[in-house]
Amino acid sequence: MQKMNNAISNLVAGNVFIIDEKVGFFKTTNEYKIYNEQGTQIGIVKEKKSTKQKILSLMISKQMMPFKLELIDTSNNVIATISRGWTFFMSKIKIESDGSQIAEIVQKFKLLKPSFMINNSSGQMIAKISGNFTAKSFEIEDAGGRPIGIISKKFAGLKELFSTADKYNIYFTSAQNDLNKLAILAASITIDMVFHEKK
Repeated sequence: MQKMNNAISNLVAGNVFIIDEKVGFFKTTNEYKIYNEQGTQIGIVKEKKSTKQKILSLMISKQMMPFKLELIDTSNNVIATISRGWTFFMSKIKIESDGSQIAEIVQKFKLLKPSFMINNSSGQMIAKISGNFTAKSFEIEDAGGRPIGIISKKFAGLKELFSTADKYNIYFTSAQNDLNKLAILAASITIDMVFHEKK
């Protein structure tokens, strides 16, 4: 357990993170690279998908389908898994680390303003993420409504014109414990899966 705690601490050290989606023209799985403020890659997120799911993803909207992602650090440790079942309206996403659930992301319905609640393993809210109507800029607040960070979707250059690749910047404006930062980082990735994935 201590080894995993150290690995999490190393991954989430710092207050600025960049999530860069892998370019793909006819991709059936998602992959994201995670960088720190210095531009050094600190991890990668890979989607685990069966052959059946890959075939279904060509016919059914990915926004509805189950998914499972693994967040892996540069030492090849699986730091967390991010998973969701079938959904037809609002998503509920589990974040697990070392075999235990550490947080749950619950999508809330708000007209023209996407919103996510992040709850810890005891069901207590640790953060709220609210976006604008374009789902490209999000504010992060703690349970008391105080601003603690920003998530912004950035234009990824010409490659974005010819693919579905996205890039997100995450800025923490106040100190957070490691598990909360990990949960918010995972939530940033699920925003892409929920709002910007197409059929």
